[in-house]
Amino acid sequence: MNIPSLRLVFPLVLVLGATGCSTISGWFEDDEEDPKAPVELTEIEEQVRIDKLWSVSVGDGQGSGLYKIRPAMRGDTLYAAAADGSVRAINRESGKVLWKEELDTPLSGGVGLYENALFLGSGEGAVLKLDAGNGELLWSRQLQGEVLAAPQSDGTVVVAQTYDGKLQGLDFTSGEILWTYDSDVPVLTVRGTGTPILRDGVVYAGFANGRVMALDAGSGDVVWEVRAAIAQGRSEIDRIVDVDGSMELTGSELYAASYQGRLVAIDVREGRKLWQQDVSSFSGVATGFGNVYVADEDGTVYAYLRTGAGIRWSQGALGYRGLSRPTPVSSYVAVADFEGYVHILSQVDGEIVGRVKVDGDGARADMLSDGNTLYVFGNSGKLVAYEVTSRD
Repeated sequence: MNIPSLRLVFPLVLVLGATGCSTISGWFEDDEEDPKAPVELTEIEEQVRIDKLWSVSVGDGQGSGLYKIRPAMRGDTLYAAAADGSVRAINRESGKVLWKEELDTPLSGGVGLYENALFLGSGEGAVLKLDAGNGELLWSRQLQGEVLAAPQSDGTVVVAQTYDGKLQGLDFTSGEILWTYDSDVPVLTVRGTGTPILRDGVVYAGFANGRVMALDAGSGDVVWEVRAAIAQGRSEIDRIVDVDGSMELTGSELYAASYQGRLVAIDVREGRKLWQQDVSSFSGVATGFGNVYVADEDGTVYAYLRTGAGIRWSQGALGYRGLSRPTPVSSYVAVADFEGYVHILSQVDGEIVGRVKVDGDGARADMLSDGNTLYVFGNSGKLVAYEVTSRD
């Protein structure tokens, strides 16, 4: 058995299953109804206005690699990149393209942003640093594995996580590799890596072995580690426990979710687990209104109390629709699905109060928000800004 190829093929099947795209059901005359088929959408009572402000095309979007390249924003500018190497700087208010760059390198991870520098990852294993003012390529550093998440920086070090289980620190100015942390990689994993968080000289990262780690950003030394999930079961499929989606650091509390594992809250000052809830997610978590939001692989959106006291609400009407990471916007929370619909939920009780279709190819990248403005990057490369307001 060729294990490396198995690691590449299985995540594709897993993701297709998560988005409800059956490859077997219907082949045989006596097939029963697929229990993981996506739930059909039903009419809702529209309680919010979702007004399109502008739309910009950014290359081929996520391409064919099941990537989750996400935009980044600073000040009045939004930065977006696509799998074909297209990079755009866009005015957040008007949607005007300020500059564009067509790189020769196919991209797989981004966009990382620190002051006047952009950071991107390539499917060929390179980290690229661009001038955020004009898109000029400042340096490129070759690593060994695909960079599937946005590299992060604090102006001294650039941190990149690769699909082969490595977390590496690079010099901000030169791109020189300063240190490497090499994690144990299971036989089977979900295709992807979470985006590291870099704050106050510490890097927080989740790995395919179910661990969340804190490392010294300057040296790569381990500060602490917490198990978000423990592999269980007889088969390798049953034992997949990737911490694959975006984590959230709020104050001194870090929230992370794993596939076939748990949602955990960690005190980063001590590396101590505060509470946990059984969850299976690879899209990531977000916080708002005293809640921790997570979309389970089965399509249920949960709002857990940040205190660890349990569930505030759950919304199960979007079953197996391959939901994105929940994104708070105004007094609501948004999730996108495999058909390209964005669903607006009440942060109070989880009721679906609005819906808009953005991209027929779907939308799996993390969305961004600022106040009542929501930015959605569809899989085909359509970047759209919406204003979300109450109809009252």
